[in-house]
Amino acid sequence: MNVPQRPFRPHLDLEPAVPSAASLALIDRIYEAAAVPELWRSVLIDLARLAGAPEAVLIVSTGTRFRDWVTTSPEFDALVVAHTERFPDNIRTRRLLEARHPGFLADLEAVAPEEIATEPLYQDFLIPRGYGSGIATAVMVPSGDSVIINCERPHAAGAFDHQTIAALDTLRPHLARAALLSARLEMERIATTTRTLEMLGLPAAVLGTGGRLLSANAGLTALMPHTLSDQPTRLAVVDPAADRLLREALGGPGQAGPMPVRSIPIPAQGERPPVILHLVPVRGAAHDVFARARAVLIATPVVAREVPSAEVVQGLFDLTPAEARLAALIAAGDAPVPAAAKLGITPSTARSVLKRVFQKTGVSRQAELVGLLAGTALPE
Repeated sequence: MNVPQRPFRPHLDLEPAVPSAASLALIDRIYEAAAVPELWRSVLIDLARLAGAPEAVLIVSTGTRFRDWVTTSPEFDALVVAHTERFPDNIRTRRLLEARHPGFLADLEAVAPEEIATEPLYQDFLIPRGYGSGIATAVMVPSGDSVIINCERPHAAGAFDHQTIAALDTLRPHLARAALLSARLEMERIATTTRTLEMLGLPAAVLGTGGRLLSANAGLTALMPHTLSDQPTRLAVVDPAADRLLREALGGPGQAGPMPVRSIPIPAQGERPPVILHLVPVRGAAHDVFARARAVLIATPVVAREVPSAEVVQGLFDLTPAEARLAALIAAGDAPVPAAAKLGITPSTARSVLKRVFQKTGVSRQAELVGLLAGTALPE
C-alpha cells in the first residue's frame, strides 16, 4: 500500500527531565542487564511502568526484520511472534529506523493519523488486541543490528505526554550504552569460544541465525574452500547432500522450537579424509536477546580404522540405541535380514530402522553407509 511520507517531527522542545529515585535505581539495573541478559525482562517491566504502559519489548533487528526479543510477559511474547510473522517489514519499524532520532519517538511523531486509520498493522492487528499506541527508540550496535526498545499501550489511551517522553529520554543514553556493552561482550565471548576450541585441536565456528558465520578458528578456515564455503548469508558445505542436512539442522530465521543436535557426515574428497560436522545448539541461559550465536559447529576429520562400536556410531550421528546397533551390524558386513535376526526384530522393522539411519547419516544406499562407518574412527 502506498502512503505519503510523513514529515518527521520529533519533540525538540522538551526540557530534560530530572531523574527520579525510581529512574536512578532503574539505571543501575539497566547496566546489570547488559552483563546478565536474564535481567532484561524485569528492567522492561519497570520501564513500562514508568511510561504508563502495560507492556514493553526489547528487540534485536536486522533492518526491519526482528531477530530476537524479550518482553514483559509471556502474553506479549506471543503478540511479538505473531507480529514478526504477519508484518516483517512494517511502517512503524521502518520509520523509527529511518528517523535515527537519539531519543524516544511516539507513533504519532512518525506515522500520520490518516496512515494509522488505514494501516493493517494498526487496524487489523494492534488496535483489536488492545494496543496501538507505542513509544520507541532504536540503537545501532557494532554487529550491524539495531536494538529497539518499545513501550506499548492501548490506542484509546492516546499519545504519550511530553513529561513521559522526557523521562524516558533521560534513560535512553543508559539503554544505548547497555546495548553497546552487551553487543561487545557477546562478540568477545564468540571469539573466545573459537579460540578455546582451537587450543583443544578442534576446528570450530560459531554460527548465527540461519547459519551465518560469526567467528571461525584457523582449523575451521583451513577447510575452506574445498570442504566448507563462507557464503554471504550462511556457512555452506561444498558437498550438496551434506549441505542439505546442514540447512535442515539450522533451519531459517523463523524456525520454531529448539535447533536439533545434528552430526553431519561429509564424504572423503580425493586424498582428503571424511569429515563429520557436529552442530551443538546454544540454549537456555547461554542464549538470550543479545546472543546472536545459534550454534557451535565442530569439524572432526576421521580416519579409516576398524568399524566403530554401536556407542560410537550413536554419539556421532545422533542415532537411537536401536538405530546404532543395526548400523554397527550393517557396517560389520551383515545384511539387513541377518542383522534383524541378531537383534530379535522383524526384517520389516529392520528396513524401517535402516531407512531412518540413512536419513540421519545423509546416505541413500547400504554400501554408502558401510563406506561411511568404516571411516568414522576418530584420530588418536
